[in-house]
Amino acid sequence: DLHLSLRRQRQMCIRDRIRTVPDFPQKGVDFKDIMPLLKDAEAFQSVLLHMSDKVKNQQFDYIAGIEARGFILGAPLANELNVGFLALRKQGKLPGKVATESYSLEYGEASLEIQNDAIKPNSKVLIVDDVLATGGTAQCAANLIEKLGGEIVGFLFLATIDFLNGKEKIAKYKQQSLLAYD
Repeated sequence: DLHLSLRRQRQMCIRDRIRTVPDFPQKGVDFKDIMPLLKDAEAFQSVLLHMSDKVKNQQFDYIAGIEARGFILGAPLANELNVGFLALRKQGKLPGKVATESYSLEYGEASLEIQNDAIKPNSKVLIVDDVLATGGTAQCAANLIEKLGGEIVGFLFLATIDFLNGKEKIAKYKQQSLLAYD
């Protein structure tokens, strides 16, 4: 089927532009660097098109992007899909009253924040990030949205790293991604 063949070609183009950086940010971690993909306009547009296609039939009020690469993917998707964008920021980066949630990642501890008045209760939210690894960041993001009374309609990732089992940590939510790494 021609459509399936074209889709596979685009996915290979996308995969080829994600660089694996061994031992970053610390020894034993293979970091998935999407910067080469972002500087290739055609590949970046292809990613946004594929991600948009995956969720265009879902109903949600906001896309929440996780700092920082979730901003890069989430903001243009929110614009394309005509929904609001929410910034889930690292601790200490937002003015005003915030909700804070801490989490563990494969190489340390961190916290995310969202402004307390970012959403109205019962708002439907799609969470977007570049890579699902251990799931700690994703679960933290969901906890923050739910703390404010939001409803998570799902997660959308550019890629998942399957052997780290992050999918299990957020198993109660719908999850989609363009690529998977074993």
